[in-house]
Amino acid sequence: MEQKNITGYEKEYDTKSHPSIEGIQIIEGKNNFPISWLNKQGYCEYQLYLEHMKGIKTQPTSAMTQGTKMHKQLEDIFKKDATPSTFEEAVENSKENAIMSRECFVVAPEFGIRGYIDEIWMKPDEIVIIDDKPGRTPYESSMNQVRAYCLAYKNMAGEERKIKGALRARGTENLFWIEEFTPDVEKSITFTIDRVHGLFDGTKPFVATKNPKKCRSCRFNNDCEHAK
Repeated sequence: MEQKNITGYEKEYDTKSHPSIEGIQIIEGKNNFPISWLNKQGYCEYQLYLEHMKGIKTQPTSAMTQGTKMHKQLEDIFKKDATPSTFEEAVENSKENAIMSRECFVVAPEFGIRGYIDEIWMKPDEIVIIDDKPGRTPYESSMNQVRAYCLAYKNMAGEERKIKGALRARGTENLFWIEEFTPDVEKSITFTIDRVHGLFDGTKPFVATKNPKKCRSCRFNNDCEHAK
């Protein structure tokens, strides 16, 4: 596959920071949160409250640090052989020739989400959106993150080709979970995204996990009144 470093976008959006919630932007007049927050939401919604509503800061875990380091290494390797492209050019060119890109930014103001796709394969017959994760367990939170990337990409590209979301074991070529982005999947992830928006606009309560194992390994357990 031809490697394209997607850095340009034809469309510009009216964007500003949220006045009180760190990490949320207001894009085209609507709250917009990072897609990676869906992974936190699936683990424990109260993490989102502690970090982004109360502003509690913690040191990154070793897994987070290692993941950031590996992402940077892979991106640097990719950029050595990749040629620059706008998002729109890559989408159009991939209808004839297969293209691969990394750290592809997608944003969907309509749904209030944005994020960077770890790796995307744009093929004439399908689009494959990949998120790298440690381990080989397809947690619902990880799957929801990929589904939201699929939704944002589809919305941004006006894509009519088949879209698949996949999870890959970090540092390998092993796609240990793959799913077609069907209308039912789109409906499900839209419901979850709406819930997260409800958390931050005050219409829904932040629900803490009831799993004590999650609490013990949570980096916020010293600051959380629900910690077990």
